Order: sequence, then C-alpha cells, then structure tokens
Amino acid sequence: MQEQASEWKERIVGFIDLGTNSVRLLLVRINRDKSYTILSQRKETVRLGEGEFITRRLQPEAMDRAVLVCQNFTQMARSKGAEEVVALATSATREAQNRKSFIQRLEKEANLEVHVISGKEEARLTYLGVSSGINMEDRQGIFIDIGGGSTELAVGDQSEHFMLDTLKLGSIRLTMIFPATNEGFVSSEQYRTMQGYVRDTAIRTLQKAHRYRLEMAVGSSGTIENLADIAIRNFHQRRREPDDVLNHDELQGVVGLLCGLSLEERMRVPAINPDRADIIIGGAAILDTIMQELGLKEIHISDRSMRNGMLVDYLNRIDGVDSEQELSFREASVLRLGRALGFDEEHARHVARLALNLFDITREQELHNLTQRDRELLEFAAMLHDVGMSLSYSNHQMHSYYFLTNAELLGFDQTEIATMATTTLFHRKKFPRKRDREFAALDERSQEIVRILGVILSIAEGLDRSHMSLVRDMELELVGKRKALLKIQATQECPLEIWGVEFHGKAFRKAFKRRLTMEVVVDDQEPVVETPAS
Repeated sequence: MQEQASEWKERIVGFIDLGTNSVRLLLVRINRDKSYTILSQRKETVRLGEGEFITRRLQPEAMDRAVLVCQNFTQMARSKGAEEVVALATSATREAQNRKSFIQRLEKEANLEVHVISGKEEARLTYLGVSSGINMEDRQGIFIDIGGGSTELAVGDQSEHFMLDTLKLGSIRLTMIFPATNEGFVSSEQYRTMQGYVRDTAIRTLQKAHRYRLEMAVGSSGTIENLADIAIRNFHQRRREPDDVLNHDELQGVVGLLCGLSLEERMRVPAINPDRADIIIGGAAILDTIMQELGLKEIHISDRSMRNGMLVDYLNRIDGVDSEQELSFREASVLRLGRALGFDEEHARHVARLALNLFDITREQELHNLTQRDRELLEFAAMLHDVGMSLSYSNHQMHSYYFLTNAELLGFDQTEIATMATTTLFHRKKFPRKRDREFAALDERSQEIVRILGVILSIAEGLDRSHMSLVRDMELELVGKRKALLKIQATQECPLEIWGVEFHGKAFRKAFKRRLTMEVVVDDQEPVVETPAS
C-alpha cells in the first residue's frame, strides 16, 4: 500500500539484510522531497548458514551470533533516531526447518520484526539496488549476486528487469557440499566436480538467460568484490578502482592460485578477506561457471546490494515516486499470476471491492483492529481466490493455496504470501481450526489475521456467487450486543448471493461474536424482510 505524499515527513529508516554469511545495515535519512542521505553502513559476518545446508536447521551458535548482531544494529539505528527498521531474511532462514523459532528470537531478543523473502524477491531487490547505482546507458545485461546460500540472477536494463531467478548455489553451501582437505587444498579434479554441480543446478536458468541480449554483466556481493580485489592486486599490483572490471581470464588465474594453497596460506593472499578464505573457492566456482556458460569475458563490479534495493523499493512505495499510471510490483505480480492462470478478472475485481468495503465497515464498527497492511493482503487474496479453478472447480481453494504458495509473488515476504494463501484456502471451508495443517503453520498473529480475512473474503465471494456483480454496496449496523445487520444494495434480485452469505453465517459469528442477519434493498424496490444468515 503506497503512502500518500501528503502524509510524508522526513524520517530516518534502517534497512537490515539478514543473509547467509553476513548481516548488513543501511541507515538513511529520507527527506521530504524523497531524496536521502546515507548515515551509516555496517556489515558483520555471522555465518548464519554454517552447518545448515546439511542438517536443514540453523545451528544454535549461528543463531546466537545473528541475534547479537541484529540487537546491536537495531539499537544503533534507534539511537540515531530511526522510526522504522525494515529487516529481511534470505536463503539460510528461508530454508531452515526451525526458522519460526529463530524469527521469534529476533522479535523477542532484538526487538526486530524480520520478514523472510523468496529467492526471486531477493533477486528483484538486488536488481533494484544494483541497477540504481550503475550507468548502463541503453544497454541491457545480466546481474549476478552470489551469496552464502543462494545465487540470484536478473536480466534487465537501467529501469526494468526482464528475468529473475534464484539458484540454490552459494559460497557456504557449495563449500559444505564439497569440503576441502583438512589443510584446505582443492584439487583441480574437485574444482571441476564443483563446476559440474553448478552447471547442472543452473542449466535451466542459464538457458533462459541465453535468450536475452547480454551486452554487459554486473556482479555484486562480497564474494565477487573480493575476487575482483584479489585479481587486481595480484595481476595489476594496485587497489581496485570503482570502474574496474573482473576479467574472466584473470578470474581463472585467481582460481588456480587459491586452489593450490592451504587455508592458512590462502588467508595471507594479498587483498583477500581472511573471513572468506575458506568459502571463496566455492563462490569462485559459481562465478567462473556462469561466465563460461554465458560467454562473459568480463564483469563490472558493484558495491551495492539488496539493502540498497530495499531502500529503492521503500521509496517506490511512497506516493509520487512511481508514475501514477504504473502498477506497484505487488499489484503487477498479482495480476500476472491471475492472468497466467486465466482467472475471471471481472469477478475477482468485484469480490476484492466488496471485501475491502466489508473490511472497512467492520473496522469502523470496531469488530476488528487489523491494519492497512492487512487490508492490502485481503485485496490481493481476493483477486487470486479462484485461480485454482485453472486445475479444477472441485477443491479449487486448495489449488489456489498451492499456486499462491509456490508462485514466488514479487514484492511480498514469505509471511505475507502464507497469509494470503491461507486466506484463499478458507474462503470455501469452515472456520479455520488449530488442527488444520496450513493454518497451524502460521504464527499467532498471522492466524488471527486469517481468521478475520478468511471470513470477510468468504462473505464477499458469497455476495458475487452468481458472478453477475449484482451487489453494488453494503452497510453494517450493530443491533444490541449480539447481532449485526448487513444491509445489501443490489441491482436486482440476488437469491444466490443471499444463500452465499447464509452459508458463512457461523463463521461470521465465530470471528466477530455476533449473529449476522441481512436486509436486501433492490434498486427501485422496497427492502426485503430481514433474513438470518446463521
């Protein structure tokens, strides 16, 4: 939901990127004219993904390190006057079976609400951050970001991306899958095996990238920066400059140098970051293979990252920054999925309008205290509630849940996606119960949101059961302490809509502690006698 420009005031905002290898903080002052000043940038290596990609669980020591750093970053941001700290977690947290307990620890011990995002959303934000800091002129190219647990790829130009993808390839992950000897040496045979694994994992993504005109390549992340530092220092005997590129031949020279050294010797290589010495060959194998497969002779180096993209995305949500004719990433992502699955767009938009109306009037009557953010999730869930019909009408709510959960909608974190998906799941079912597997997987706050949004969506969908957009408006009147009267204005008689609301009367009573009744007013007719809905 975009913030209105008239409501905007100068503020300080912190952005935290909780990655697999490092935690990064970007602290900025955003001015009234939407310009910004960077106040501080910090990075701490925590190795959150250490040991995880084998066990599928975040390790206690790694979580302790991450929580401590997040505590420090959050305290620093707020001591500098930050009104808001936006925190996103990526691959290590995304894949961990115990991520829920980790997120709860961060909220409790670091006073930080962390949102877990999909790999494609990570790729989008990284593209936003990197493309906003490089002059591409009229060229388009590929953006490569190698993290500890995943590698994100994007194809785009200065202002628009055409492809986003994520690979389960990262410097820590690959090092764990193909550990070096006790001394740290990596044989040429082992390196070729690593490259083969990278090639097999990335083949479909690289085939898609081949379809585009790749006039340049841009690399971001600490791994690529450090590889460039080593190459420039060892082959040109100087420090890396902002406009330097990493030549593929020189990258392969760096690989030959590093693989032939023990870990102790590698840590003393000029320009290497000693904290990366044990994992940098894994990162090099990923970059080397991608450059080989795409025929990239050189790659430009960017010191920008996902945290810069988080800032750009934040600014884009302020009304007045984006063109008014353009959809937000979230809206465009929702429409793209719906249209790809052939949804009934007219019905979806009408149900969304009815759902938002019902959300507003129930909030005005203080039947719930959900936020504008929750209202936006309801709108998108309503738009997509029937996409499962592309598979079959029977049990289509389950198909809708599957599509929303697996589509990697852009602009949303994983909790938001789960909330929307579960809301669509219960738009045809009974009131959610703790033993329902999909509902039980949500955190407590999301469960409460789904209880309310699910009922609102159910009734809104019922109010267009005929798919004829007969209901044009509604009001809600509380009668005594135990009853709510829903006054419906319709263009003509709407028996299917009345039945649709009656079907969900019990769910309404469970959610709002009131018995729902209806009064239907048809244009140019007298009101229909009050009808019980439960």
